[in-house]
Amino acid sequence: MPASAPLNPEPSMSDERNKQHLPLKSYANAAEQGLENGMTPEKSTPEMYAGQGEDAAPRIPMRNMHKKSGSLRMNGHSKDKSSTVIIERFHDEDGEHLVSLRQGWDSERNKPLAARRRNSELLSGRKAGARWERSHLHFAPLSVPLKRRLQTLLVLAHTLSIAGLLAVFFFLCSIPLLWPILFPYLIYILFSDAGRSGSLSHRSNFLRALPIWSLFASYFPARLYRSEPLTPTRKYIFGYHPHGIISHGAFAAFATEALGFSQLFPGITNTLLTLESNFRVPLYRDYALAMGLGSVSRESCENLLSRGGPNGEGMGRAITIVVGGARESLDAQPHSLKLVLKRRKGFVKLAIRTGADLVPTLAFGENELYDQVQPEQHPLIHKMQLVVKKILGFTVPLFHARGVFNYDVGLMPYRRPVNVVVGRPIKLQQARKPEEGYVDEIHDLYVKELERIWEEWKDEFARERMGELEIVE
Repeated sequence: MPASAPLNPEPSMSDERNKQHLPLKSYANAAEQGLENGMTPEKSTPEMYAGQGEDAAPRIPMRNMHKKSGSLRMNGHSKDKSSTVIIERFHDEDGEHLVSLRQGWDSERNKPLAARRRNSELLSGRKAGARWERSHLHFAPLSVPLKRRLQTLLVLAHTLSIAGLLAVFFFLCSIPLLWPILFPYLIYILFSDAGRSGSLSHRSNFLRALPIWSLFASYFPARLYRSEPLTPTRKYIFGYHPHGIISHGAFAAFATEALGFSQLFPGITNTLLTLESNFRVPLYRDYALAMGLGSVSRESCENLLSRGGPNGEGMGRAITIVVGGARESLDAQPHSLKLVLKRRKGFVKLAIRTGADLVPTLAFGENELYDQVQPEQHPLIHKMQLVVKKILGFTVPLFHARGVFNYDVGLMPYRRPVNVVVGRPIKLQQARKPEEGYVDEIHDLYVKELERIWEEWKDEFARERMGELEIVE
Protein backbone atom coordinates (compact mmCIF):
# COMPACT_ATOMS: atom_id res chain seq x y z
CA MET A 1 0.00 0.00 0.00
CA PRO A 2 1.50 3.26 -1.12
CA ALA A 3 2.48 5.74 1.49
CA SER A 4 0.17 8.71 1.76
CA ALA A 5 1.32 12.33 1.96
CA PRO A 6 1.43 13.76 5.44
CA LEU A 7 -1.56 15.87 6.33
CA ASN A 8 -1.54 19.12 8.17
CA PRO A 9 -2.90 18.20 11.62
CA GLU A 10 -4.22 21.74 12.01
CA PRO A 11 -6.43 22.94 9.14
CA SER A 12 -5.85 26.45 7.83
CA MET A 13 -9.18 27.05 6.14
CA SER A 14 -11.66 29.05 8.22
CA ASP A 15 -14.62 26.56 7.64
CA GLU A 16 -12.61 23.54 8.75
CA ARG A 17 -11.23 25.42 11.79
CA ASN A 18 -14.77 26.42 12.77
CA LYS A 19 -15.91 22.76 12.63
CA GLN A 20 -13.04 21.77 14.93
CA HIS A 21 -13.70 24.79 17.18
CA LEU A 22 -10.27 26.29 16.44
CA PRO A 23 -9.61 30.04 16.39
CA LEU A 24 -9.13 31.80 13.11
CA LYS A 25 -5.58 31.71 11.78
CA SER A 26 -3.98 34.46 9.74
CA TYR A 27 -2.30 33.87 6.44
CA ALA A 28 0.99 35.09 7.84
CA ASN A 29 0.97 32.43 10.64
CA ALA A 30 -0.02 29.66 8.24
CA ALA A 31 2.75 30.57 5.88
CA GLU A 32 5.30 30.64 8.69
CA GLN A 33 4.14 27.24 9.99
CA GLY A 34 4.40 25.84 6.46
CA LEU A 35 8.01 26.94 6.30
CA GLU A 36 8.71 25.15 9.57
CA ASN A 37 7.17 21.92 8.20
CA GLY A 38 9.45 21.98 5.16
CA MET A 39 7.26 23.81 2.67
CA THR A 40 9.15 26.28 0.47
CA PRO A 41 7.70 29.31 -1.26
CA GLU A 42 7.87 29.79 -4.95
CA LYS A 43 10.84 32.11 -4.59
CA SER A 44 13.97 30.36 -3.32
CA THR A 45 15.47 33.46 -1.71
CA PRO A 46 12.68 35.45 -0.13
CA GLU A 47 13.08 39.23 -0.24
CA MET A 48 13.21 40.63 3.27
CA TYR A 49 12.41 44.17 4.37
CA ALA A 50 14.61 46.09 6.73
CA GLY A 51 13.84 49.36 8.35
CA GLN A 52 12.30 51.19 11.20
CA GLY A 53 9.18 49.66 12.73
CA GLU A 54 10.44 46.08 12.30
CA ASP A 55 9.80 43.74 15.22
CA ALA A 56 9.74 39.99 15.99
CA ALA A 57 6.35 39.33 14.37
CA PRO A 58 6.19 36.90 11.42
CA ARG A 59 6.88 38.40 7.99
CA ILE A 60 4.64 38.20 4.98
CA PRO A 61 6.41 36.66 1.99
CA MET A 62 6.60 38.87 -1.05
CA ARG A 63 4.77 37.85 -4.17
CA ASN A 64 6.77 37.40 -7.31
CA MET A 65 5.25 40.47 -8.87
CA HIS A 66 6.30 41.95 -12.16
CA LYS A 67 8.35 45.13 -11.61
CA LYS A 68 7.73 48.04 -13.90
CA SER A 69 10.88 49.91 -14.74
CA GLY A 70 9.44 52.68 -16.83
CA SER A 71 7.88 54.76 -14.08
CA LEU A 72 10.07 56.96 -11.91
CA ARG A 73 7.34 57.97 -9.51
CA MET A 74 5.37 56.07 -6.91
CA ASN A 75 2.43 57.51 -5.01
CA GLY A 76 3.40 61.00 -6.04
CA HIS A 77 7.02 60.66 -4.84
CA SER A 78 10.18 60.03 -6.78
CA LYS A 79 11.76 56.66 -6.17
CA ASP A 80 14.88 56.80 -4.10
CA LYS A 81 16.94 53.62 -3.90
CA SER A 82 18.60 54.83 -0.75
CA SER A 83 15.32 55.48 1.06
CA THR A 84 14.27 53.20 3.92
CA VAL A 85 11.18 50.99 3.68
CA ILE A 86 9.19 51.02 6.92
CA ILE A 87 6.92 48.14 7.93
CA GLU A 88 3.87 49.10 9.95
CA ARG A 89 1.85 46.38 11.70
CA PHE A 90 -1.68 46.69 13.06
CA HIS A 91 -3.75 44.21 15.11
CA ASP A 92 -7.51 43.93 15.30
CA GLU A 93 -9.72 42.24 17.91
CA ASP A 94 -9.66 38.88 16.08
CA GLY A 95 -5.89 38.78 16.00
CA GLU A 96 -5.60 39.57 12.30
CA HIS A 97 -2.35 41.29 11.24
CA LEU A 98 -2.41 44.18 8.78
CA VAL A 99 0.91 45.18 7.29
CA SER A 100 1.53 48.46 5.51
CA LEU A 101 4.62 49.63 3.65
CA ARG A 102 5.70 53.21 3.27
CA GLN A 103 8.85 54.97 2.25
CA GLY A 104 11.08 56.18 5.02
CA TRP A 105 11.57 59.72 3.78
CA ASP A 106 8.40 60.94 5.52
CA SER A 107 9.70 60.30 9.02
CA GLU A 108 13.34 60.97 8.17
CA ARG A 109 12.57 64.47 7.00
CA ASN A 110 10.77 65.33 10.19
CA LYS A 111 13.58 64.13 12.40
CA PRO A 112 16.37 66.46 13.51
CA LEU A 113 19.79 66.10 11.97
CA ALA A 114 21.29 64.62 15.12
CA ALA A 115 18.60 61.90 15.26
CA ARG A 116 19.08 60.96 11.61
CA ARG A 117 22.83 60.67 11.95
CA ARG A 118 22.57 58.63 15.17
CA ASN A 119 26.03 57.27 15.95
CA SER A 120 27.59 58.31 12.63
CA GLU A 121 28.17 61.93 13.71
CA LEU A 122 31.51 63.35 12.45
CA LEU A 123 33.79 65.33 14.74
CA SER A 124 35.63 68.17 13.03
CA GLY A 125 38.86 69.86 14.04
CA ARG A 126 39.30 73.63 14.17
CA LYS A 127 38.56 75.58 11.04
CA ALA A 128 41.68 76.59 9.17
CA GLY A 129 42.04 80.36 8.81
CA ALA A 130 39.40 81.22 11.43
CA ARG A 131 41.77 83.52 13.32
CA TRP A 132 42.55 85.43 10.14
CA GLU A 133 38.83 85.94 9.53
CA ARG A 134 38.44 87.39 13.03
CA SER A 135 41.58 89.50 12.70
CA HIS A 136 41.25 93.29 12.64
CA LEU A 137 44.09 93.51 10.11
CA HIS A 138 42.88 93.40 6.51
CA PHE A 139 45.53 93.18 3.82
CA ALA A 140 45.21 94.72 0.40
CA PRO A 141 44.71 92.24 -2.47
CA LEU A 142 47.47 91.58 -4.95
CA SER A 143 45.27 92.46 -7.93
CA VAL A 144 45.32 96.24 -7.34
CA PRO A 145 45.14 98.41 -10.48
CA LEU A 146 48.33 100.23 -11.43
CA LYS A 147 46.68 103.61 -11.03
CA ARG A 148 45.86 102.94 -7.39
CA ARG A 149 49.40 101.71 -6.75
CA LEU A 150 50.79 104.95 -8.18
CA GLN A 151 48.37 106.99 -6.08
CA THR A 152 49.56 105.22 -2.95
CA LEU A 153 53.19 105.75 -3.96
CA LEU A 154 52.73 109.51 -4.43
CA VAL A 155 50.91 109.99 -1.12
CA LEU A 156 53.51 107.87 0.68
CA ALA A 157 56.33 109.93 -0.83
CA HIS A 158 54.69 113.19 0.25
CA THR A 159 53.90 111.91 3.75
CA LEU A 160 57.50 110.77 4.31
CA SER A 161 59.13 113.59 2.34
CA ILE A 162 60.85 115.23 5.32
CA ALA A 163 62.10 111.98 6.84
CA GLY A 164 63.01 110.51 3.45
CA LEU A 165 65.01 113.49 2.20
CA LEU A 166 66.73 113.85 5.55
CA ALA A 167 67.74 110.18 5.39
CA VAL A 168 69.13 110.75 1.88
CA PHE A 169 71.18 113.67 3.19
CA PHE A 170 72.69 111.58 5.98
CA PHE A 171 73.54 108.89 3.47
CA LEU A 172 75.33 111.44 1.33
CA CYS A 173 77.23 112.57 4.41
CA SER A 174 78.62 109.06 4.73
CA ILE A 175 80.51 109.59 1.47
CA PRO A 176 83.73 111.58 2.23
CA LEU A 177 84.07 112.73 -1.37
CA LEU A 178 80.90 114.81 -0.97
CA TRP A 179 81.97 116.61 2.18
CA PRO A 180 83.44 119.63 0.33
CA ILE A 181 79.97 120.16 -1.19
CA LEU A 182 77.76 119.30 1.78
CA PHE A 183 79.55 121.45 4.33
CA PRO A 184 79.09 124.75 2.41
CA TYR A 185 75.50 123.69 1.68
CA LEU A 186 74.76 123.37 5.40
CA ILE A 187 76.21 126.82 6.03
CA TYR A 188 74.08 128.23 3.22
CA ILE A 189 70.73 126.85 4.45
CA LEU A 190 71.39 128.04 7.99
CA PHE A 191 71.64 131.67 6.84
CA SER A 192 69.34 131.61 3.80
CA ASP A 193 66.17 133.71 3.84
CA ALA A 194 64.66 132.24 0.68
CA GLY A 195 61.65 130.98 2.64
CA ARG A 196 60.67 134.45 3.88
CA SER A 197 62.01 136.82 1.27
CA GLY A 198 58.80 136.79 -0.76
CA SER A 199 60.64 136.76 -4.09
CA LEU A 200 59.47 133.23 -5.07
CA SER A 201 62.69 132.88 -7.07
CA HIS A 202 62.89 129.14 -6.41
CA ARG A 203 59.27 128.49 -7.41
CA SER A 204 58.85 126.01 -10.30
CA ASN A 205 55.52 126.14 -12.09
CA PHE A 206 56.62 123.13 -14.12
CA LEU A 207 57.01 121.04 -10.96
CA ARG A 208 53.69 122.25 -9.55
CA ALA A 209 51.85 121.26 -12.74
CA LEU A 210 53.28 117.77 -13.15
CA PRO A 211 50.66 115.06 -13.83
CA ILE A 212 51.86 113.07 -10.83
CA TRP A 213 50.03 115.50 -8.54
CA SER A 214 46.76 114.48 -10.15
CA LEU A 215 47.49 110.98 -8.92
CA PHE A 216 48.16 112.41 -5.48
CA ALA A 217 44.85 114.28 -5.37
CA SER A 218 42.82 111.41 -6.81
CA TYR A 219 44.00 109.12 -4.00
CA PHE A 220 41.40 110.61 -1.60
CA PRO A 221 39.95 112.04 -3.93
CA ALA A 222 40.24 115.80 -3.36
CA ARG A 223 38.20 118.55 -5.05
CA LEU A 224 38.42 122.35 -5.01
CA TYR A 225 35.31 124.56 -5.18
CA ARG A 226 34.92 128.33 -5.35
CA SER A 227 31.93 130.37 -4.20
CA GLU A 228 32.67 133.30 -6.54
CA PRO A 229 35.53 134.51 -8.78
CA LEU A 230 38.33 136.60 -7.31
CA THR A 231 39.60 139.76 -8.98
CA PRO A 232 43.29 139.43 -9.96
CA THR A 233 43.89 143.13 -9.27
CA ARG A 234 43.63 142.58 -5.51
CA LYS A 235 45.56 140.49 -3.00
CA TYR A 236 44.16 137.82 -0.72
CA ILE A 237 44.73 135.80 2.42
CA PHE A 238 43.15 132.34 2.27
CA GLY A 239 42.37 130.99 5.74
CA TYR A 240 42.38 127.20 5.54
CA HIS A 241 40.34 125.18 8.08
CA PRO A 242 40.77 122.70 9.68
CA HIS A 243 44.44 121.86 10.09
CA GLY A 244 43.90 118.11 10.30
CA ILE A 245 47.00 116.02 10.88
CA ILE A 246 49.13 116.84 7.82
CA SER A 247 46.83 119.16 5.79
CA HIS A 248 46.79 117.02 2.67
CA GLY A 249 43.89 119.01 1.25
CA ALA A 250 45.77 122.30 1.54
CA PHE A 251 48.79 120.86 -0.26
CA ALA A 252 46.71 119.42 -3.12
CA ALA A 253 44.65 122.60 -3.58
CA PHE A 254 47.21 125.40 -3.06
CA ALA A 255 50.70 123.89 -3.58
CA THR A 256 49.96 122.07 -6.85
CA GLU A 257 47.79 122.50 -9.91
CA ALA A 258 46.16 119.09 -9.43
CA LEU A 259 42.79 120.65 -8.52
CA GLY A 260 42.94 123.48 -11.07
CA PHE A 261 43.61 126.50 -8.89
CA SER A 262 44.84 128.60 -11.82
CA GLN A 263 41.70 127.78 -13.81
CA LEU A 264 39.36 128.68 -10.95
CA PHE A 265 41.30 131.80 -9.93
CA PRO A 266 43.21 133.04 -12.99
CA GLY A 267 45.83 135.73 -12.51
CA ILE A 268 46.41 134.94 -8.82
CA THR A 269 49.72 133.55 -7.54
CA ASN A 270 49.11 131.65 -4.33
CA THR A 271 51.71 130.55 -1.77
CA LEU A 272 51.04 127.90 0.84
CA LEU A 273 52.77 128.74 4.12
CA THR A 274 54.48 126.33 6.50
CA LEU A 275 56.77 126.45 9.53
CA GLU A 276 60.00 128.41 9.27
CA SER A 277 61.90 125.42 10.69
CA ASN A 278 61.08 123.36 7.58
CA PHE A 279 63.38 125.62 5.56
CA ARG A 280 66.30 124.52 7.70
CA VAL A 281 65.95 120.83 6.80
CA PRO A 282 68.55 119.82 4.19
CA LEU A 283 67.15 118.86 0.76
CA TYR A 284 63.55 119.21 1.95
CA ARG A 285 63.81 123.01 1.99
CA ASP A 286 64.77 122.94 -1.72
CA TYR A 287 61.80 120.70 -2.48
CA ALA A 288 59.46 123.01 -0.54
CA LEU A 289 60.78 126.16 -2.25
CA ALA A 290 60.37 124.55 -5.69
CA MET A 291 56.74 123.75 -4.84
CA GLY A 292 56.21 127.43 -4.06
CA LEU A 293 55.90 127.09 -0.26
CA GLY A 294 56.84 129.96 2.03
CA SER A 295 57.42 130.62 5.69
CA VAL A 296 54.46 131.48 7.91
CA SER A 297 56.42 134.11 9.79
CA ARG A 298 55.15 137.69 9.87
CA GLU A 299 58.08 138.93 7.78
CA SER A 300 57.41 136.37 5.09
CA CYS A 301 53.68 137.16 4.92
CA GLU A 302 54.26 140.89 4.59
CA ASN A 303 56.93 140.39 1.92
CA LEU A 304 54.72 138.09 -0.15
CA LEU A 305 51.78 140.54 -0.05
CA SER A 306 53.78 143.72 -0.63
CA ARG A 307 56.25 142.63 -3.31
CA GLY A 308 55.91 141.26 -6.80
CA GLY A 309 52.86 141.27 -8.97
CA PRO A 310 52.18 143.49 -11.99
CA ASN A 311 52.56 146.69 -9.95
CA GLY A 312 55.42 145.45 -7.80
CA GLU A 313 53.30 145.88 -4.67
CA GLY A 314 51.77 142.44 -4.42
CA MET A 315 48.79 142.82 -6.74
CA GLY A 316 47.49 139.39 -7.72
CA ARG A 317 49.41 137.74 -4.87
CA ALA A 318 47.79 135.44 -2.31
CA ILE A 319 48.91 133.40 0.66
CA THR A 320 47.24 130.43 2.35
CA ILE A 321 47.50 130.17 6.13
CA VAL A 322 46.34 127.13 8.08
CA VAL A 323 44.99 129.32 10.88
CA GLY A 324 44.44 126.65 13.55
CA GLY A 325 48.05 125.49 13.38
CA ALA A 326 49.51 122.64 15.40
CA ARG A 327 47.11 123.30 18.28
CA GLU A 328 44.13 122.53 16.06
CA SER A 329 45.70 119.28 14.92
CA LEU A 330 45.16 117.86 18.43
CA ASP A 331 41.39 118.24 17.93
CA ALA A 332 41.37 116.57 14.52
CA GLN A 333 38.86 113.82 15.22
CA PRO A 334 36.86 112.07 12.47
CA HIS A 335 33.26 113.23 11.93
CA SER A 336 33.77 116.39 14.02
CA LEU A 337 34.93 119.92 13.29
CA LYS A 338 36.51 122.04 16.03
CA LEU A 339 38.26 125.19 14.87
CA VAL A 340 40.79 126.99 17.06
CA LEU A 341 39.76 130.49 16.02
CA LYS A 342 38.30 132.60 18.85
CA ARG A 343 41.61 134.14 19.88
CA ARG A 344 43.34 133.81 16.51
CA LYS A 345 43.24 137.37 15.20
CA GLY A 346 46.79 137.87 13.99
CA PHE A 347 45.88 136.98 10.40
CA VAL A 348 43.09 139.59 10.51
CA LYS A 349 45.57 142.30 11.60
CA LEU A 350 47.92 141.15 8.85
CA ALA A 351 45.14 141.52 6.27
CA ILE A 352 44.33 145.05 7.47
CA ARG A 353 47.99 146.15 7.41
CA THR A 354 48.59 144.78 3.90
CA GLY A 355 45.15 145.59 2.47
CA ALA A 356 44.48 141.97 1.52
CA ASP A 357 40.96 140.53 1.38
CA LEU A 358 40.21 137.59 3.65
CA VAL A 359 38.94 134.40 1.97
CA PRO A 360 37.58 131.78 4.43
CA THR A 361 38.18 128.23 3.23
CA LEU A 362 36.66 125.10 4.74
CA ALA A 363 37.94 121.61 3.90
CA PHE A 364 35.28 118.95 4.45
CA GLY A 365 36.90 115.58 5.15
CA GLU A 366 40.32 116.78 6.29
CA ASN A 367 39.75 115.44 9.80
CA GLU A 368 38.56 112.08 8.46
CA LEU A 369 41.93 111.15 6.96
CA TYR A 370 43.42 109.92 10.27
CA ASP A 371 42.45 108.54 13.67
CA GLN A 372 44.24 109.77 16.76
CA VAL A 373 44.19 109.47 20.54
CA GLN A 374 41.17 111.28 21.97
CA PRO A 375 41.92 113.95 24.62
CA GLU A 376 38.93 112.90 26.74
CA GLN A 377 40.20 109.34 27.09
CA HIS A 378 43.87 110.24 27.57
CA PRO A 379 44.04 113.67 29.27
CA LEU A 380 47.63 113.22 30.48
CA ILE A 381 48.92 112.62 26.95
CA HIS A 382 46.97 115.65 25.75
CA LYS A 383 48.57 117.87 28.42
CA MET A 384 52.05 116.66 27.46
CA GLN A 385 51.34 117.48 23.82
CA LEU A 386 50.32 121.00 24.79
CA VAL A 387 53.57 121.44 26.76
CA VAL A 388 55.60 120.33 23.75
CA LYS A 389 53.63 122.75 21.57
CA LYS A 390 54.38 125.64 23.94
CA ILE A 391 58.11 124.89 24.14
CA LEU A 392 58.93 123.85 20.56
CA GLY A 393 56.17 125.60 18.65
CA PHE A 394 54.82 122.37 17.23
CA THR A 395 53.49 119.09 18.53
CA VAL A 396 53.19 115.50 17.35
CA PRO A 397 49.67 114.03 17.39
CA LEU A 398 49.49 110.31 18.18
CA PHE A 399 47.68 109.24 15.05
CA HIS A 400 47.30 106.25 12.77
CA ALA A 401 45.33 105.31 9.68
CA ARG A 402 46.07 102.64 7.09
CA GLY A 403 49.27 101.12 5.74
CA VAL A 404 50.71 100.58 2.31
CA PHE A 405 49.71 96.90 2.21
CA ASN A 406 46.87 96.86 4.75
CA TYR A 407 43.79 98.89 5.54
CA ASP A 408 44.01 99.19 9.32
CA VAL A 409 47.45 100.16 10.67
CA GLY A 410 49.97 102.64 9.30
CA LEU A 411 50.77 106.29 8.63
CA MET A 412 49.06 106.47 5.25
CA PRO A 413 45.84 108.52 5.20
CA TYR A 414 42.53 106.82 4.58
CA ARG A 415 41.01 107.01 1.13
CA ARG A 416 38.25 109.44 2.07
CA PRO A 417 37.01 112.43 0.06
CA VAL A 418 38.36 115.90 0.80
CA ASN A 419 36.24 118.78 -0.52
CA VAL A 420 37.87 122.21 -0.22
CA VAL A 421 35.28 124.99 -0.45
CA VAL A 422 36.58 128.53 -0.96
CA GLY A 423 34.16 131.10 0.47
CA ARG A 424 33.35 134.65 -0.49
CA PRO A 425 36.06 137.29 0.02
CA ILE A 426 35.73 139.77 2.88
CA LYS A 427 36.88 143.17 1.72
CA LEU A 428 38.44 145.53 4.24
CA GLN A 429 40.22 148.84 4.39
CA GLN A 430 43.95 149.04 4.80
CA ALA A 431 45.38 150.61 7.93
CA ARG A 432 48.92 150.64 9.30
CA LYS A 433 47.72 150.31 12.89
CA PRO A 434 44.51 148.29 13.03
CA GLU A 435 42.03 149.24 15.75
CA GLU A 436 40.80 146.48 18.03
CA GLY A 437 37.15 147.21 17.30
CA TYR A 438 37.70 146.96 13.55
CA VAL A 439 39.72 143.77 14.01
CA ASP A 440 36.88 142.19 15.99
CA GLU A 441 34.36 143.27 13.36
CA ILE A 442 36.30 141.66 10.52
CA HIS A 443 36.90 138.59 12.65
CA ASP A 444 33.15 138.20 13.23
CA LEU A 445 32.47 138.50 9.50
CA TYR A 446 35.10 135.86 8.87
CA VAL A 447 33.51 133.43 11.35
CA LYS A 448 30.04 134.03 9.90
CA GLU A 449 31.30 133.19 6.42
CA LEU A 450 32.78 129.93 7.70
CA GLU A 451 29.46 129.12 9.35
CA ARG A 452 27.65 129.90 6.11
CA ILE A 453 29.85 127.48 4.20
CA TRP A 454 29.25 124.80 6.83
CA GLU A 455 25.48 125.21 6.90
CA GLU A 456 25.21 125.32 3.15
CA TRP A 457 27.36 122.31 2.33
CA LYS A 458 27.37 120.08 5.42
CA ASP A 459 24.55 117.89 4.08
CA GLU A 460 26.50 117.39 0.88
CA PHE A 461 30.04 116.90 2.15
CA ALA A 462 29.62 115.96 5.86
CA ARG A 463 26.79 113.44 5.87
CA GLU A 464 28.40 111.27 8.56
CA ARG A 465 29.02 114.14 10.96
CA MET A 466 28.52 113.51 14.67
CA GLY A 467 28.20 117.16 15.62
CA GLU A 468 28.12 120.70 14.33
CA LEU A 469 30.85 123.26 13.68
CA GLU A 470 32.50 124.46 16.91
CA ILE A 471 34.64 127.56 17.30
CA VAL A 472 36.96 127.06 20.28
CA GLU A 473 39.79 129.01 21.94
